[in-house]
Amino acid sequence: MKKIILTGGGTAGHVTPNLALLPSLKKAGYEIRYIGSYQGIERKLIEGAGIPYDGISSGKLRRYFDLKNFSDPFRVLKGYFEAKKFMKKYKPDIVFSKGGFVTVPVVYAASKYKIPVIIHESDMTPGLANKLAIKKSTKVCHNFPETAAYLGSKAVHTGSPIRKELFEGNKITALDMCGFSANKPVIMVTGGSLGARVLNENIAKLLKWYQDNDVKVCHIHSYGTYQGYKDYPEKLRAMGI
Repeated sequence: MKKIILTGGGTAGHVTPNLALLPSLKKAGYEIRYIGSYQGIERKLIEGAGIPYDGISSGKLRRYFDLKNFSDPFRVLKGYFEAKKFMKKYKPDIVFSKGGFVTVPVVYAASKYKIPVIIHESDMTPGLANKLAIKKSTKVCHNFPETAAYLGSKAVHTGSPIRKELFEGNKITALDMCGFSANKPVIMVTGGSLGARVLNENIAKLLKWYQDNDVKVCHIHSYGTYQGYKDYPEKLRAMGI
């Protein structure tokens, strides 16, 4: 049986594309394992999908002053040796990395054993973790055509893995779940990572516009997004939007 190790973590955006690949990988006959951080968000998501999970030490590679910059390199080094142990133990045929700082030691460990590594870059320009990992990769898949300029000959324009369930949804059922009907305009707003802050805060400022134009809004955001807008979700619910 062919073996694949998936890796990616730090935020859900580094995990959900891996989850989207699971049905196809299983159908293709792959034995799947996942390497992530000890207790990152990826652990809960992957174990919930029934995939064997191994945690390693990880540290963030910051480009600004922080006292953790003195300790995190040792955590990354520890993660590298842990990842090497798993590569030697499982002997995967290939590693697929979705990004995040936990993936750097995994990719470097795979390269040490000459295991092919496929990386996926979702953003327009690669982040620091992927910049480091690309050096040890075989191919780099990417979402945007413009990203190829940063990847050289390793670039493969694939788009992003998407769960097939997203193509099977029912509009009326979804509106009903949110308490909406199909006879009024509905806007769904969502954003990821740090770039979502400006989007979320500006959407929160449009409450009066929603009311004046009788527009319904479904706004998906993280718990910690609204410092300074703590009453925003309550206002939305009170307005029925």
